[in-house]
Amino acid sequence: MIRRLLAATRYIVLLPIIGTFIAAVGLMIYETLALVTTLLDLIHKGTISPKDAKTLAVGLIEVVDIFLIGIAIYMISISLYALFIDDTLPFPRWLTVADLEAVKANLVSVVIAVLAVLFLREAVAWDGEQNILAFGSALALIIAALSLYLGVKAKHKE
Repeated sequence: MIRRLLAATRYIVLLPIIGTFIAAVGLMIYETLALVTTLLDLIHKGTISPKDAKTLAVGLIEVVDIFLIGIAIYMISISLYALFIDDTLPFPRWLTVADLEAVKANLVSVVIAVLAVLFLREAVAWDGEQNILAFGSALALIIAALSLYLGVKAKHKE
């Protein structure tokens, strides 16, 4: 009886699975609508200038950043589903999930990409006044630490 009860409690993980799935879909829909609105406003404005191009480039980089975050949340949702509910879901090889460590590794990989996009956004928007060297250096240290974490985990797994 205890064994069946404990086995059934794995379905409580449906709460974060559903929550993260809704959050991911909502975030991606919201950002898609924001992108369409921005492009329509730009077309409606009718002017073309280097400043508008730079503003558009920064906006598109921010869109990519939000999409990456949405994808990371989606990956967490389907990974938790595969781990706790149904491990027969067909996944691409790069998204194969064997345990929670694999979920964390996938998340760390996306965080690295998000941090790189964050710096790219700041670099494109840079006006020459702010010191982006310190910001870039801090991000580089974080990315290096996360990459080291992934490398150590990969070697430890072998």
